[in-house]
Amino acid sequence: MHHLTKCSMSLFFAVSVVVLLLTFYRPVTTMRLSPLDPSSYSNAHELIIRHADLDWTVNFDKSTISGTAALHFKLLKPDLQEIFLDVSEISVSSVAAKSAAGEIPLDWDIGSTIENIGSKLTIYLPTKTSGDLTVVISYETSPKASALQWLTPEQTFGKKHPYLFSQCQAIHARSILPCQDTPAVKFTYNATLHHPKEVTGLMSAIKVDSEQGASKFQQKTPIPSYLLAVVVGALVSKPIGPISSVWAEKEQIEEAAEEFSQTADFIAKAAEICGPYVWERYDLLVMPPSFPFGGMENPCLTFVTPTLLAGDKSLATVVAHEIAHSWTGNLVTNRNFEHFWLNEGFTVFVEGKIVGRLSGNASRDFHALHGLSELSDCIKTQLADTPELTKLVVDLSECGPDDAFSTVPYIKGSTFLRYLEDLLGGPEKFEPFFRAYLNRFKYQSVLTNDFKHMLYEWFREDPKNEVLLERINWDLWLFGEGMPPVIPNYDRSMLEACLAHAALWAENDLDTIKASPLLKQTLVSVQMIEFLAQLLEKKTIVDLNSEKISLLGKTYGLTATKNAELRFRFVRLYIRARLMDKMDEILAFANSNFRMKFVRPIYKELAGWPQAKPIAIENYNRVKDQMMTVCAYTVAKDLGISDISAAE
Repeated sequence: MHHLTKCSMSLFFAVSVVVLLLTFYRPVTTMRLSPLDPSSYSNAHELIIRHADLDWTVNFDKSTISGTAALHFKLLKPDLQEIFLDVSEISVSSVAAKSAAGEIPLDWDIGSTIENIGSKLTIYLPTKTSGDLTVVISYETSPKASALQWLTPEQTFGKKHPYLFSQCQAIHARSILPCQDTPAVKFTYNATLHHPKEVTGLMSAIKVDSEQGASKFQQKTPIPSYLLAVVVGALVSKPIGPISSVWAEKEQIEEAAEEFSQTADFIAKAAEICGPYVWERYDLLVMPPSFPFGGMENPCLTFVTPTLLAGDKSLATVVAHEIAHSWTGNLVTNRNFEHFWLNEGFTVFVEGKIVGRLSGNASRDFHALHGLSELSDCIKTQLADTPELTKLVVDLSECGPDDAFSTVPYIKGSTFLRYLEDLLGGPEKFEPFFRAYLNRFKYQSVLTNDFKHMLYEWFREDPKNEVLLERINWDLWLFGEGMPPVIPNYDRSMLEACLAHAALWAENDLDTIKASPLLKQTLVSVQMIEFLAQLLEKKTIVDLNSEKISLLGKTYGLTATKNAELRFRFVRLYIRARLMDKMDEILAFANSNFRMKFVRPIYKELAGWPQAKPIAIENYNRVKDQMMTVCAYTVAKDLGISDISAAE
């Protein structure tokens, strides 16, 4: 997810435009905002940000960040007259060009707003400009900035200090600074962060200096805008490895350090698979419950959901996923979010390999099979009305990346890579290619075709592979809808037990279940999650009522578990059984965290239950201000509300 290519940038971006337009062109009915990225106004084919110097003041009293962004541009074409940047509800007070003689004020204007996209900031250059250019923008964010979540002291564990965190992926960096908000552009940054003295400031960078109320940071490896991150709160840290600490509020720090104690092992295995780790540090930050994702791979400081604190490390593979992003996404980045699978599919693929190296191939394959269950669930529920979003390479001409976000690029993408690995000779043949791919494209942003071309170039060196390469149906894999066209021949040994338990509970009455010897068979946590996932997949469940669900909960310890993945699936059985007397429990889980993976299916299923829908909407209205914008917006859609304000 990060930086600038080392080759000639002008040639690189000229080729980029041609490849993007010719390779994966699909006729569209609406205009794409720019040649490189349908979701960005920026003219990144004409100039690119190489470095940003940020001076920010965090204003908890106003819920804003104010300050300056000095953007250092490299011009890719001569005689440039305008710069186009992405902004979203940002209040700009001045724009100036930096020169040896001082700052020269520049004219600028902000265009109209497109919902979920933002606006175009046009900066007018006084003379035709060539070479390098530094522009200094003074501005303030909106209290409604979509990338920022402001928490009152009461919304934190400690209850004493306010808390701020950011989430810029996919296209929300434009709400915290004017920028080229496209992963096609990567830049380094330095930042000075002014904040209240009683709290700690952190960013997706190395802290180089700190005094009361001010922290300085440096990110020397180029990143795309979506990896810019900031957090300010009452945070403490504890070391968990040679280059790693975990950060959290003090009430959670011991639990977090224990839960994520495998971090150093994950990093070591990832480096074996992918090559050297370039980011200097790998710290973790346990987020407040309103964080909408499982994790966010911000360089040097991964954000993780508190729903991973299961007490038994059973959900820690999310950390393996975020560590893998240090290469797949952060080092080699999708050039726009239509090719998001190049980030997420590749990362799930590496995550599976880390699991395999630590726990064996049966665990790796079970991990993949569980992913397929989640994908099937997503296609049947979240994407039921938008089958075009089940393609691996999507068309974002008519919708924003948030609307397209799903498990498809993760699971369909990783399944495609496993299919290719199996086809082309297994890990011993595929992993050297994979490392070489990451090494060739490090610090760059790529399209699917870059990967495809290198794959053919690499494997054609052995003529015996020619027949195998001809068998790959790229069009079906990349643009076909629905589940993956081929499911690899996974080891199903760990899955079979889950299927047997699911069949027992779906097909039998209580007496038969109680007498079954299967109940003596122990399932580990990941198998329990899959068992419940398989049960939810069943079209019919015999006698699905309060008594049966109560027995299920007692038999497997589901009513008291801390494991959020288990609780998520258990409360969905309440919804499936239409148990209105369990509504408080359903909503308690939905309100305990605002991780979209959990809350979206719950709200979508409540919306499909006529008696429950008004209760769900009422609950949503009560808690939506605790959600990040992306979560509130998508849940409103799941509830059938056209926008957030319509729910009020």
